[in-house]
Amino acid sequence: MTKAGKARPPVAILCGGQGTRLREETEYRPKPLVEVGGRPILWHIMKIYAHHGFTEFVLALGYRGAMIKEYFLNFEVMSHDFTITLGERDRLELHDSYAEKGWRITFVDTGNDAQTGCRLARLRPYLEGSEFMLTYGDGVSAVDLSALLSFHRAHGKTATVTGVRPRSRFGEILDDGGRVVDFREKPQMSEGFINGGFFVFSERIFDYVSAKDEKSVLERDPLERLVKEGELRLWKHEAPWYCMDTYRDYLLLESLWKSGRAEWKVWG
Repeated sequence: MTKAGKARPPVAILCGGQGTRLREETEYRPKPLVEVGGRPILWHIMKIYAHHGFTEFVLALGYRGAMIKEYFLNFEVMSHDFTITLGERDRLELHDSYAEKGWRITFVDTGNDAQTGCRLARLRPYLEGSEFMLTYGDGVSAVDLSALLSFHRAHGKTATVTGVRPRSRFGEILDDGGRVVDFREKPQMSEGFINGGFFVFSERIFDYVSAKDEKSVLERDPLERLVKEGELRLWKHEAPWYCMDTYRDYLLLESLWKSGRAEWKVWG
């Protein structure tokens, strides 16, 4: 529950891309399952949300999505000591408790070729309520998700995007006192904030995306329309943000984890 007494909304995570810029790791598995510190990057993202009380997840699957299903179907037995009694297949005794207990995860096949806007639209039947969180399956940061949600609820617009300081050149977000005034995809130079994911949307976002148009890219026409209509707000996040977009990014994340400098590790 939030301070205002409202329940935590569900968290949608886009897990369907092919991760072509990380072929060293994604040729045989989806990017969200690429491991950092022995755990999939997807697990790290979900741990960040769970730390703030968000434990209902809806995963938009695509490329090798069955492997993500298999990971969670086998999560308990592969992550913990257990005892089984042969001949009694329903007898499984786990020997240690675990923090992920109680997570509710819905797996949705959104297609191999669908773009982000289409994938989001195809999640609509599973995102009940007036609002939900959304992020990508490859970015981590110590974002104050509770404050982000409170900010979104306070301004009452359709969407909030978390702006982060770029480590490399992505699409730039321009704002005027928190109101997004432009959304530029991949400029040559960026001195401001970029799209770090960690969105909050009201259900009105489904008026901007189509489940039938596989070429619908959330970051293009839908967000650009929201900007024109004054319905997109910027939540500024100054702390480090990391995106596992390339093999070099992966090596950085792994080195930060091993050296104890993984700033996104907000859980105990």
